[in-house]
Amino acid sequence: MQRQLFLLVLLMVLFAARFPEVSALPLYEAPEEDETIDSCPSPVYCKGELLDVVQRAMIFNDSKTFVDMSQLNSVNITLDNFWQMMNASNGKPTKAEVENFVKSNFISENETISWTPTDFNPSPTILQQIDNEKVREFAKNLIAIWPSLGRKISPDVYENPEQHSILEVPNGFIVPGGRFKEIYYWDSYWIIKGLLLSEMYDTVRGMLENICHLINEIGFMPNGSRRYYLNRSHPPVFTLMIQEYLKYTQNTGWLKDNIQCVETELNFWLKNRTEFVKKNGVFYELAHFEPPSNTPRPESYSKDLDTCSIYNEAAQKTCYKALKGGAESGWDFSTRWFFDGSGGTETNLTHILTQRVVPVDLNAFLCKAFSDVAEFYDILDNTERRDLWQERADTWNKSIEMVFYDDDEGIWLDYDPILQRNRNYFYPSNFAPLWAKTYDLNKKDYYGKRATEYLLNYGIDMYLGGIPTSLGQSGEQWDFRNAWPPLQEFVVLGLIQTGNVNATDMGKTFGHNWISSNMIGYNENKIMFEKYDALDPGKFGGGGEYEVQAGFGWTNGVALAFIDLLYTNK
Repeated sequence: MQRQLFLLVLLMVLFAARFPEVSALPLYEAPEEDETIDSCPSPVYCKGELLDVVQRAMIFNDSKTFVDMSQLNSVNITLDNFWQMMNASNGKPTKAEVENFVKSNFISENETISWTPTDFNPSPTILQQIDNEKVREFAKNLIAIWPSLGRKISPDVYENPEQHSILEVPNGFIVPGGRFKEIYYWDSYWIIKGLLLSEMYDTVRGMLENICHLINEIGFMPNGSRRYYLNRSHPPVFTLMIQEYLKYTQNTGWLKDNIQCVETELNFWLKNRTEFVKKNGVFYELAHFEPPSNTPRPESYSKDLDTCSIYNEAAQKTCYKALKGGAESGWDFSTRWFFDGSGGTETNLTHILTQRVVPVDLNAFLCKAFSDVAEFYDILDNTERRDLWQERADTWNKSIEMVFYDDDEGIWLDYDPILQRNRNYFYPSNFAPLWAKTYDLNKKDYYGKRATEYLLNYGIDMYLGGIPTSLGQSGEQWDFRNAWPPLQEFVVLGLIQTGNVNATDMGKTFGHNWISSNMIGYNENKIMFEKYDALDPGKFGGGGEYEVQAGFGWTNGVALAFIDLLYTNK
């Protein structure tokens, strides 16, 4: 044990010497078990008896409905009115009394207003580049959806910010759709890809500036633009958004003006979400999802209370933190974060422990982000910062290979640092290093060949509705039978980018299958869904905490990107 501790300290000293500005950023320390860390300071939207009483009353089917409402009065008046109700009912209000209190003090749809982007063009160039008439008509319909998803912050939010859970941002934005009426971090990447193909460059610049605004105000980009998300983030893909924007606009002036917020975002992850993990006697610094807050999610309050109810108070806090970690991962929820008695996944949501998993995709995102920032500094002729970030990328790249790649399986696998072994389960996130190109590019053909064999071994080519999120039937929405748009891109682009003939063919087949499934679903329902059924092409997915949502930002973006990749004649 002493030898292991000595090696760990030595590694930390060497790391601090190599990256001196990070040495002042301590590794994340978990709170003591008796310390309660709320989602945010708001006594209405994040903590306190008002939130607890209203959400326990379950006057809405979806807990998110309440915390997305705006207060009609100041916070103090809202609280005074709440305590008047509590005193009048001897602390035990009926469901009807709670419902009346909410109706008298809160209002829906007072925080954003509909917004049609000024650069919306119903006939961008991509439509002229699609030879297939049916696909062209489908793409046209996708592009026509954007204005319906456009929102701007209402004047009342700027004037009375504490009366709202939504966070103010300066520009209009595109939301995912359905119950998701605010900005979401990783959703925005695929939305932006679709907007750029729709030639909506000003809208994209505004969305990037919104993210920078939040980073500068908060210190990182939260899960979404809500107060109750202030204690957790989302998969870090901001640099990828910027790369896409620069590809279309070459706006290096914007990059120069905003490079510092990019660094701020990445330093948040280095400071708060990394740990040293051991494999085969060697320590590696890698990231995991672990928001510090250990209370129920305000937007899923009653469900979290139920999920963690079997535990004592201290264990409940660990359970709540794990649920918020799953939400931070974007995979809320999945067997990917479950642990049974032997370290496997044969259990349910009550046994979630997201913070224990060292995820393949998160570390691929970060490695790609480090490389992107190095490229940004190269554009800005800052060689010192370029070299520093590139060295980080190179170090992370090697760690991804050594910790996650499984030679027997021929793919990257999540890592369990407690058992010091990989978690050998099928998830499309296993392909994230291929998608992000965070591997030895001299071995592209080999990795493409092995990844193709891996997919065939699990029979993934048989799913015509989309690549399934897992093969575990847990009833959670990030598991079988659901197929999610971003995960399709991990596999499709990951395979094609290797250049291996078989991998490229398989990637294109998956891409064509996905567009076909989307078109079937759209033709039947005239809407796009957030997720689909891997077994039944065109059918929307299910499971999880809420009904399937329509809209849908990232679905539209991935579909347009696949159409551009597979159906255009440019």
